[in-house]
Amino acid sequence: MAAETESKWEGKVSAVLANPTAQQVWLLLEDFCNLHKWLPSIDTCYQVDGVPGQPGLIRYCAATVTSSSGGRDDGVTINWAKEKLLAIDPIKRCLSYEVIENNTGIKSYVATMIVLPINDDGGRGCKIEWSFVSDPVEGWRIEDLVSYLESNLQGMAKRMLQHYALL
Repeated sequence: MAAETESKWEGKVSAVLANPTAQQVWLLLEDFCNLHKWLPSIDTCYQVDGVPGQPGLIRYCAATVTSSSGGRDDGVTINWAKEKLLAIDPIKRCLSYEVIENNTGIKSYVATMIVLPINDDGGRGCKIEWSFVSDPVEGWRIEDLVSYLESNLQGMAKRMLQHYALL
């Protein structure tokens, strides 16, 4: 789902996890500096500044991107971003963050991730929603950004399901 205004892009993607509870998934997601454990496209994520679990915490995330054309590797690029935790609410199981520095062309990006139960009784099953507001990204369409986030969130959900299957 996406909306494009004259100056901002807005969108939201979601993933349903049938077995773990919302609280179980939140315990994985709330650790702001362990994103690399759950998001397959991220190679590294670590704390740069601030207090763990508190607004103001800054993380550094990086991913290796290999480009190829004509059947040969053209090179390896490290895409990176520094992201600042803006708000975190363990009762509502949500957090918001913004990209403050990067080498990927993002000028302004604020996102919120929330984990919701899918059953009224708080039993098994939950949904992760990842919403964003950003400036347009040069060379991208809003559909490209939504597709990128959708793919990443589905990969995250798969890893989280695998984690709970091993317990």
